[in-house]
Amino acid sequence: MGNSILITIKKLLGIDPDNKDFDTDLISHINSVFMILYQIGVGPSSPYVIQSDAETWDDFLGDEVGFTTAVISYVYAKVRLLFDTSTLTSSLVQSLANQANELEARLNYMVDPKIKPLNKEG
Repeated sequence: MGNSILITIKKLLGIDPDNKDFDTDLISHINSVFMILYQIGVGPSSPYVIQSDAETWDDFLGDEVGFTTAVISYVYAKVRLLFDTSTLTSSLVQSLANQANELEARLNYMVDPKIKPLNKEG
């Protein structure tokens, strides 16, 4: 995929990629979400942080391309909840929280070595 993590999240949030006003806040929130993903076993084997728009989803996910869409959706939902709740209705906040919880559970399931997913051979 190769796309910038920060730029992807900015686009999903409706922020112009050239607008740098919120970069510090967004980077902090993205790194917080990466800490959660690290704790459930998604991503690199050591904690991962971004510092700018230079880091990409490939940098974070490596060979785990099957996770890409779910990870992007999860990071977006969590960052939106951390960054933008003042403009959201309570039902949208609850919907994003539910989406994030479901994605977190599914990602955790996918990386749990004690569980053999039905779609894998062996």
